Order: sequence, then structure tokens, then C-alpha cells
Amino acid sequence: MTRAGRMPDASPATDYALALLEECIRQGVTDIVVCPGSRSQALALAAAALERSGEVRLHVRIDERVAGFFALGLAVETGAPAIVIVTSGTAVANLHPAVLEAHSSDVPLLLITADRPLELRGIRSNQTTHQVGIFGEAVRFARDVDAPTGAAGEHADALELGRSAVAAALGTGRASAGPVHINLPLREPLSRPLSDRTPAPKAPAPAAPESHAPDIAEPQNSRMTRPGILLERGKRTVVIAGHGSGPTAEALAHAGGWPLIAEVSSGARYGRNLVVAYRELLGEPQFGGRIERAVVFGHPTLSRQVPTLLATDGVEVIIVAPTGDEVYNPGRRAAHIVGTANVVDGGIDRAWLGSWITASRELVDARSTDKAPDLEAAHSHDPATRLAYVKGEFEAVRAPVDRRSLALAVWGATWPHDRLVLGASRLIRDVDAAVPGKKIAVHSNRGLAGIDGTISTALGIASASQNDGAGITRVLLGDLTLLHDAGAFLTASGERMPRIQVIVGNDGGGTIFDGLEVAQSTDRHDVDRVLYTPQSVNLEALATAYGWDYVKATTRSSLDQALTAPTASAVLIEVPLPR
Repeated sequence: MTRAGRMPDASPATDYALALLEECIRQGVTDIVVCPGSRSQALALAAAALERSGEVRLHVRIDERVAGFFALGLAVETGAPAIVIVTSGTAVANLHPAVLEAHSSDVPLLLITADRPLELRGIRSNQTTHQVGIFGEAVRFARDVDAPTGAAGEHADALELGRSAVAAALGTGRASAGPVHINLPLREPLSRPLSDRTPAPKAPAPAAPESHAPDIAEPQNSRMTRPGILLERGKRTVVIAGHGSGPTAEALAHAGGWPLIAEVSSGARYGRNLVVAYRELLGEPQFGGRIERAVVFGHPTLSRQVPTLLATDGVEVIIVAPTGDEVYNPGRRAAHIVGTANVVDGGIDRAWLGSWITASRELVDARSTDKAPDLEAAHSHDPATRLAYVKGEFEAVRAPVDRRSLALAVWGATWPHDRLVLGASRLIRDVDAAVPGKKIAVHSNRGLAGIDGTISTALGIASASQNDGAGITRVLLGDLTLLHDAGAFLTASGERMPRIQVIVGNDGGGTIFDGLEVAQSTDRHDVDRVLYTPQSVNLEALATAYGWDYVKATTRSSLDQALTAPTASAVLIEVPLPR
């Protein structure tokens, strides 16, 4: 601003910011997330102008941690890096949790942080800290730019920076996608009017790739740098699909005729080779004790049995990791780390596969408390028999919800056009242990398995996935995970709220800690105080405060009704659970 309060006619900060964002959009960026701030106003106002001309989707959040995870959700769904714009100081530090998750999960993000110019650093200038290198090794590319002055060549520099940043975020020319950091010092005047801006010309659309059916022998990622492997039959083999594996794990299990151990967020939890009760079977000598080879995809995190198996002498471990500088390798004893895996033609060991499938089904059936209705009793000529049938059915629908029935209800209500996001705590393990195979889109922040930003990530996924008007996003999480990200309930005025159901299993604290050995050997008061951390928040009041709808589901019938009811916007569904 000028001293008279007018916007200046010239601002190198605005010119550079606009050129940078325009080039990022030309390189495929579709979404920008902005947090308000003074030093970043040139970037924020440029983003608003780009939204006004229809060149980008803009999202505004007041909390930088929420913004970071919201952008992560956008990128998970679209595959393109979402831009996050924040001002200087603590705003930058609040992005760090999302940066770490994006780094560990190979999700593209593009962080543009405003900063003071060089002459204002190191003199205790207000809202100034050391932002250069703040994210350490967690970013794929980092650049501290000289503050724009309007000099010749700066426009070209901004374009080159935009191209390089997007390419690095996507992993072009290196092992994997991930977060990128541009630190942009800006001098006053920090902005100028953009109402008369002419939209930048669009870059030619890239040629569409030739469509063809997926083949597990082909590299599914153009950045693959590791060789493939051909697997001989004969060894008793299991295929393990951890988080982010994708369909290639299921394809290999199907081709090899091998049991498939697929975690719920693997993207491979479907098909006739799926073993739901894998935890129990891995602990049995006639199953887990006979495994000779394990082929691992993705990042397994939901059981102790899998890493125990992979650290067992006599088990040949093959890690399939097309990209990534770090791979999942318990005990560092993998015999091969490869980019792809295929199977040599030959006969399938049907006895090996069949024994796993049959045993798993028996265990799942034994755990189930749901019994098929006695149709003969329903039509009996004996009034007492019919009355007993009706009473039993009535009791079934009024039965309280437990963790297993909650997991099955949410899973059953979700279809391929929907999205399911699972909090990284106890309930995802309950889902993983209970649900059958279904080819649906499931996400969880399992890179570092933190509870941070679960609702924010889900809102980003929902916003990106519902651009065509289809589907609903469901979020299943515990009460502490919800409270950790309560700020995500606040969205900017004027933005479309996606269709989203946040389903919270409320057991009054962190019951996941009750399963730790320490809970059995330490003073219960101390465990409750520093681990379980009891809470009694009024979740209905919380939902009302943010303008969300609220439903409390205490029975299986009311839960099913809440999950399948038409949802036009955002609803919080509270499900009380016993500790």
C-alpha cells in the first residue's frame, strides 16, 4: 500500500508471483490452497485472480497445518501437486507435518512460502525466522529465491522455476514424487491491482496415452529405475500388499495362485486370493510357519505379524518398489529389491492357496455374531415360534454398535464411486481385521501413520473427487484423531462444501494404548493420564459451532440409516463405543 492508502501501480512481487503461478498451472497444477497473510499477499491475490478467470481451483484456510493436509488430500486424489501458499514465520513451520507425510508417502506438494528479503533477515525483524532449509531432507527440491526487483530476466526465471518445481514434485527424472519448497522473499510494494489481468495462454494439451489393459510385466511408473524379476513356481509363497501397493499386488497373487495379504489401504484388497484373517494364520505353524517366500508391495504397517514373518530365517523376501529412495525392508534382509515381478508359466499349487482361503473363511465366520434369519420360523404356524423370530430380529437391529460392526457397516455402505478415508489409529486395524474384499478407493495417512490432518486430508480428497458430481467421502476415525484436527471443520465462506460423512467411534480416549504391554504392567491411573487421555467433548456442539449436521447412532439400525441417508453437504456421525 502507498502512504495515501492506494494500491501501487507497479509491484515486482506481484509480477513474479503471477508468472510463477501461471507457469505451475501450465505444467498441470489444478488447485491452490491459500492461508491469509501480509507478506504473502502478492501470491494470494494472484491466486484469486487466477480463480476468477477460471484457470485454477482456489481453497482458503486459516490454519496452515489444515491447509497442508488439505493440499495433500487434493494431490492424493488428482495425482498433481497442489500449491500451498503461506506467509512467513510460524506459518511455514505449521506445514511440516504434512510435508513429512507427503515425503514418506510420495505425494506431490508444492509449498510457496513468503519471506522477508535478505536485508531484513538476522535482525529480529517481526515475523521472521530461518525458513531456508526448514524442511530438511523431506523435500525433493528447495529454492530460496532472490527478492524480485523488476529486473530484466526475472519473468523468465519465474517460468523456469515453476517448471522445475512441478517436475521435481512429480518425481520427473528422480526416484519418486514428493514435496517441493520455494521460499520467496518479497519487498514492498507487496501487491498491485490485478482486475485488468489478461489470462495467460494455455499450453498445448499433452497427447493422451494409448489405452491398454494393465500387464503386471510392464513398469507401471515411468520413473522406475530398478530391474524386474521372474518368479519360479514351487516355493510356498505369499504376496503382501501394504499401504499404497495398488492393483499390481493383486495381479501377481492371481497370476501366481498365491495367498494375498492385503491391508485395507493397499488398493489391492479384492480378488479371490484374498486372506482376511491373515494375522491369525501367520501365527499358525501350518500356515505362517511353512512360508518359503514373501513378495512385498507398498508399506505394510497394520500388524506385527508381517514384519515378524519378513525377519524370519528361511523366508526369502522380495521387495517390489518401482520408485522411492527408501523401501520397506524389516531386518534389512530382503534378498531382492526390484521394480516389477512376474511369474514363470507353470502349474498353480492349489492345495497351498486353498488351505489359506478355507482357513480364513472359517475364522471370519467364527468371529461373526450375525446369523442368517430363520425363514422357516418366520412362516411357522406356531405363534410362539413366529413371535420368537420377530423378537430376535428386533433385538438384532437394536443391538449396540461395536468396533467390528462399525467397520463392516461403513465398508458395506461404500462403493467404487465413493472415497473412504481411515484415521491412522485403532479403527483402521479393526477395519483391516474384519472387512471382506471390495474394489473401492481407500486412503489413510500411513506414510508416518500419524493422526494429524485426517479430516483435512479427507476434505481435500472429497473436494477433488466430487468435481464430476458423483460419490461421497466417508471418514472413519477415533475421537482423539477427530479432536486433533477439529480446525478442519472450518471452511471458507463461499466455497462449496463436498459431500462428506465424518464417522467418529467415540470411546472417550485413546483405547489403542490399552493393547500395549505397558497397560498391563503399569499403574492404571498413570496409563489413563498420559496415554488413554480421557475426553468428554460435546461433539454435537462442536458440529453445530462449525455449521455441520450431526447424527448420533447408538444401534446398528440407526448407524445403517445414518450412513445411507442422502447427504448433501457435511455431517458428523457420532457412534459411542465401549472402552
